[in-house]
Amino acid sequence: MSAAEWPRETRVLLTGAGGQLGRELARVLTEGYALTALGRAELDLSDAEAVRAAIRRYEPEIVVNAAAYTAVDRAEQEPELARAVNAIAPAVMAAEMERRGGWLVHYSTDYVFDGSGSAPWRETDATGPLNVYGQSKLEGERAIAGTGCRHVVLRTSWVYAAEGKNFLHTMLRLGRDRKSLSVVNDQVGAPTSAEGLARATVAVLEKVSYGGAESGVYHLSCGGETSWYGFAKAIFAEFASQQAVPEVTGIPSEAYPTPAKRPRNSRLCCDKFAVEFGIRLPAWDVELKAVAATLLKRA
Repeated sequence: MSAAEWPRETRVLLTGAGGQLGRELARVLTEGYALTALGRAELDLSDAEAVRAAIRRYEPEIVVNAAAYTAVDRAEQEPELARAVNAIAPAVMAAEMERRGGWLVHYSTDYVFDGSGSAPWRETDATGPLNVYGQSKLEGERAIAGTGCRHVVLRTSWVYAAEGKNFLHTMLRLGRDRKSLSVVNDQVGAPTSAEGLARATVAVLEKVSYGGAESGVYHLSCGGETSWYGFAKAIFAEFASQQAVPEVTGIPSEAYPTPAKRPRNSRLCCDKFAVEFGIRLPAWDVELKAVAATLLKRA
């Protein structure tokens, strides 16, 4: 049954509506849902009391939390702010939704793992974040589960979109300004479009609206794998008709030191999500072509 066929609209509160994922969610949740979409200006997730008050005001049946502190390097200098947004706020949401008997859909990250090995991470694998951002997201996951709230936590990787600040737009900007670029080639994962995540989230909401989903953590990313270097090369190939293509050189992580250490293995096994919700996201390069086509059409 599609959302449009439901006998009544499910009340959904979307947070982070101004972010790259939030914008896509706001687009796809316009039919079949009584949607309240709040951006940072309307709801500051660093204010726990404001989060609690918003849920009590709008009385949602489902909260979709697309808001997060995602400045991975800056989080090393702002650990308390990262924790407030990524751990405390989701805990408040979960406690409120447990009290209401509703659901929380929340997004997490491959950065909860230490990046060892080369096998795709499963939901049952031991975690071990390497940085403050990953630790704050893991703390949020555990806090949600600890409330007893019915929840779906979606761990994803390397999110980008046609809009917003992300790797895709950074590469295009740098490519216009430089003739050559050096990009890390020993961190491997699956670039995942916000558009794809939003489509998959609709499937989640359809199932949880009837209480039929199993609470827990699920991995959700595009299929296949590549490095940041490979992603950059693919981006420039898609936009070769629009701008000059720089020379791209692959470098090890050690040659590009950052305040926050990144995991080298960000592969995620998405079998559990596919079994529970009946879908898989396309391969990362297929999804990149779709996003590129959207941007090229606008240009």
